[in-house]
Amino acid sequence: MAEFTSETVTRTIRRWIVPAAEPWGAAAAEIGKAWAVAERAYREHFKIPDDRPLHDDALRFHVRDEEIVIEFATEARAQ
Repeated sequence: MAEFTSETVTRTIRRWIVPAAEPWGAAAAEIGKAWAVAERAYREHFKIPDDRPLHDDALRFHVRDEEIVIEFATEARAQ
């Protein structure tokens, strides 16, 4: 008889989206605000204190047609 297990994993992606329409793009201040809020959410989720640095790949930045997206993903196994 075969022995195996299975699991269900739910992936959640949190995104902060900054408008960046041409020809002006996105203002640095708006990117900075979104970045700060995303970093705070990441630290809270993973319980990382403010005095510890984040991993270089903690947050991802993506450029879309008319926006800049900052995101991180989490996974949870169903009980």
